[in-house]
Amino acid sequence: MMSLDKYMPAWLKRVGLTTALLLFVAGIVFWGGFNWALEATNQESFCLSCHEMEENVFREYQNTIHYTNRTGVRATCPDCHVPKSWGRKMIRKIQASNEVFHKILGSVDTPEKFNAKRVQLAQHEWDRMKATDSRECRNCHNYDYMDYTEQGKRAAKQHPIAFSEGKTCIDCHKGIAHQLPAIDQHIGVQNDGAVVINHGEKPAETPPAEGAEKKAEGEGKN
Repeated sequence: MMSLDKYMPAWLKRVGLTTALLLFVAGIVFWGGFNWALEATNQESFCLSCHEMEENVFREYQNTIHYTNRTGVRATCPDCHVPKSWGRKMIRKIQASNEVFHKILGSVDTPEKFNAKRVQLAQHEWDRMKATDSRECRNCHNYDYMDYTEQGKRAAKQHPIAFSEGKTCIDCHKGIAHQLPAIDQHIGVQNDGAVVINHGEKPAETPPAEGAEKKAEGEGKN
């Protein structure tokens, strides 16, 4: 039987083939477990495991087109706040350890505390998106494939101007998924410093009796 010793590198001879195979299998198991844990923290359900997120920004997000729309395509928390590529994702996860620290401290564990820090929290995220040229937005909204003929008049007019000026998504589209804090913003319907988010909420239904009375009144006047 042919010996494999002459084909084995020196380090493999020192540790032994069996040990090397066990280490290789252990490495695969560790890497698989690590990626499983990483992806588990990259789910919307994980984000909502903190009541600070569920009771504040998630409720706002439920009233936006990113949550519910005619096509059923959703942008979840990680789609907008976590990069896709592995290296950038790891950097973002390390940065998120600061959020865990403040979770322990209870920095925003009540709506009052959260709203007191809303501007600061929003500005940090806007700065991040500005620095990356709104990378996560462009995972779905790619400039190169926009059909201006299918856009509204205002969007079709403003998009080419913004692109030529080097602007990025977040420069104009703040407050579309979460309540806009009281800041200077050149667009948006302001309501005590906050933009009213409404992307398709059903209007209040008129009770049948009340509706019939109003109809009768109108017919009487005619």
